[in-house]
Amino acid sequence: MLAYVAANTSKVLLGTSIVNMFYYTPIILAKSYATLDVLSQGRVIGDLGLGWSKDEYQASNIPFVNRGERADEFLQAMKKIWTDDVVEFKGKYYNIPASKVEPKPIQKAGIPVYLGGFTSSTFPRIIRHDLNDWLSVAQFGTGSLKDFENSIKSLKEQASRVNKNPDNFRTIMLTYPKVIADQSSNNDKNRYPLTGTFDQIGEDIRGMKEIGVDHIIFDYMFAPIGSNVDEMIDMSKELSKYAR
Repeated sequence: MLAYVAANTSKVLLGTSIVNMFYYTPIILAKSYATLDVLSQGRVIGDLGLGWSKDEYQASNIPFVNRGERADEFLQAMKKIWTDDVVEFKGKYYNIPASKVEPKPIQKAGIPVYLGGFTSSTFPRIIRHDLNDWLSVAQFGTGSLKDFENSIKSLKEQASRVNKNPDNFRTIMLTYPKVIADQSSNNDKNRYPLTGTFDQIGEDIRGMKEIGVDHIIFDYMFAPIGSNVDEMIDMSKELSKYAR
């Protein structure tokens, strides 16, 4: 379960993880998101990624090669489905004959899309398709706050180099808080972000705000409290104090 923590709480992230777009067709995924947008009165955002596991691709009978090209076409087609009255798309991997595709999302510009990824092509793809945000992940082994700061700066600089407003591209941080009550077992020097005491995690949250992270998402999928809604809500409320 995700807890979406932000100053702007009018949006709702529906789902439990980044969605691999290739497990769907553009029409199926676009219609699914649009339906949720109608039901939530225009509050849905899309959290998408290309995936990384060859085993998952093989198990799903999806080609692992040329993922980047297919992702570009997928994003183009999905945006047309959301915004065009008559949808027509001809690509190398996806084709949609002139069709009426319903429902349309309530959000007239289309549903905001957050793209996850860490490869060198992630930022150019976000910028090229005018996506809304980079969905980064802070968990064990993903790097320090300084690493994330450098990545955010790179995204902004790449946008500026192609004459796009860097402020249009924001950063959303998907985190997996792990609270450790016993401070004696905590070595701050080797500590991963969002792991430690409440105060240590709070300092990480403040640090993320300082380096330019716009929103933080708490995910309890792997936490012991992940099956207890009340405990997840209580912890989110406690941690959200540090984001203000």
